[in-house]
Amino acid sequence: MIYRNILALCKKAGIRISNLEKETGIGNGTIARWEKSSPSVDNAKKVADFFGVTVDQLLNGIPEAAEE
Repeated sequence: MIYRNILALCKKAGIRISNLEKETGIGNGTIARWEKSSPSVDNAKKVADFFGVTVDQLLNGIPEAAEE
């Protein structure tokens, strides 16, 4: 679920996963692995901070009303 949420946030922001990894200092290809495994709390926090959302929102999805 987190991977799909990140993809949606990247699409909305107009960036690629690889750019997100570079901007947040996360290793190349790490986020793609989150499709089948869970990220570390530290990495999840980096991504959440980048998009200005909470880790909870990143994990569980962001309601449409909150996105606008």
